[in-house]
Amino acid sequence: MANLDYPLFPIFAFFGFVLPLIPLPWHFQAWNSGTCYFMLWASLACLNQFVNSIIWKGNVINSAPVWCDISIRITMGAIAGLPASSFCIVRRLYGIAAVRNASITRAEKRRAIIIDSLICVLGPMIYIALQYIVQGHRFNIFEDVGCMPALYNTIPLYFITYSWSLIFGLVSAVYCVLSLRAFAQRRLEFAQFISCNKTLTIGRYFRLMALAMTELMCTIPLSVVTIWLTAATTPISPWISLANTHIDFSRVEQFPSVIYEADPKMALGIQVNRWASVVCALIFFGFFGFAEEARRNYAIWGRSILRTCGIQSSLPPFFSDKKRQRLPAGLSLNLKLDSTSTLPKHYVVRRHHWFLCDIISIASRLARCLYNDKRDRISAQCSSWAPSSALRYSYSRLPTT
Repeated sequence: MANLDYPLFPIFAFFGFVLPLIPLPWHFQAWNSGTCYFMLWASLACLNQFVNSIIWKGNVINSAPVWCDISIRITMGAIAGLPASSFCIVRRLYGIAAVRNASITRAEKRRAIIIDSLICVLGPMIYIALQYIVQGHRFNIFEDVGCMPALYNTIPLYFITYSWSLIFGLVSAVYCVLSLRAFAQRRLEFAQFISCNKTLTIGRYFRLMALAMTELMCTIPLSVVTIWLTAATTPISPWISLANTHIDFSRVEQFPSVIYEADPKMALGIQVNRWASVVCALIFFGFFGFAEEARRNYAIWGRSILRTCGIQSSLPPFFSDKKRQRLPAGLSLNLKLDSTSTLPKHYVVRRHHWFLCDIISIASRLARCLYNDKRDRISAQCSSWAPSSALRYSYSRLPTT
């Protein structure tokens, strides 16, 4: 089972590490601390899984014991950090939906960031420290999977380890319901708050709400399934003492794939745990990696690449958020070209068409830079792509039919 996903899992884990970090700058500028912590925990968990899947492909050799000590703590931290970050996101959404003032002071923003940091950073640190109580030995190594925590299946395990994500999931569900209720009751105040907020748009708010609801639908069922798999895989042992739990604590147990794949429930639990963080990272990028603000930043990065290659970008920039909000419904962008151009004189183009044009232009121009040796030939060919200097922009209403 693990061998079948080897080419697939490292690839998805690497994308899960890189992709959530792409929207990080503009969420950091917007003071979305809960969202930033979610991105960091998901990215760090995917990096951990990616490294493990590469090092322990086809072997169970204890070749990196120090890394395993770090790896299992990253795994345990992500188990607590992701639900905690999701809780902070939905808590902030409730605060926005139930807001009574049209603006939030800088001191209130700073206080919210401190509270989110305590929940998303200090909370997982406490969670990691508590795992020492139920940690039976140093760590386990599973073939094709890597290092995993060695937790002693006893009654305190279910309160110390598995209750964290379940409690955060239930509390987040309550906040999510309250957010929807507050939004339905205070739509006018909500609209006023959004209009006065420079870093939060209505689209970003609903994407955050969709992300939080998706996490809720996954967190609680996943916690229940994990508890069931743990109880069904190995018998629950009685708790005697901490010294009894830590007998021969320094040992490392190694499990070839033929051993744990013989137990379908054990194999299922391993795969669920390793894929959960990857799915969280990809879901987040699916919500925020294709938004309009993301496409605008991609276009900016593309123009930077063109300038690095010595090519002048001829495509117009995306509108700023302020201009886009002022644009009335039914308006679009008209291009007026002079008589020397071969395009129509009145060519209606929407904003997302410019994003496609940017992608096509970047690909074609980079291809020219790679396959042409002479700089003067590249400049001549690239300059031939530039539109006429008489290109100008104006707003006008779409023609009615």
